[in-house]
Amino acid sequence: MNAHLTRPIAVGEKTAAAMLDMTIRDFCDLVANGALPGPKDIGGHKRWMVSDLEAILTGEAARPREAFAIAV
Repeated sequence: MNAHLTRPIAVGEKTAAAMLDMTIRDFCDLVANGALPGPKDIGGHKRWMVSDLEAILTGEAARPREAFAIAV
């Protein structure tokens, strides 16, 4: 399998945080607060769908009518 020809569809916590250029702690806080989607359980492994993360960043999954507070 050529790595340059494959694109991950789901990633672990560390990779998901790195994809968003943030610390794992900051990533987990945003997930816990509902600002980022939670993981899927795949055979006991937590994985974040890359498409879910991208949808948040592009605004496709934005929920402007929902309010939430992110504790800092």
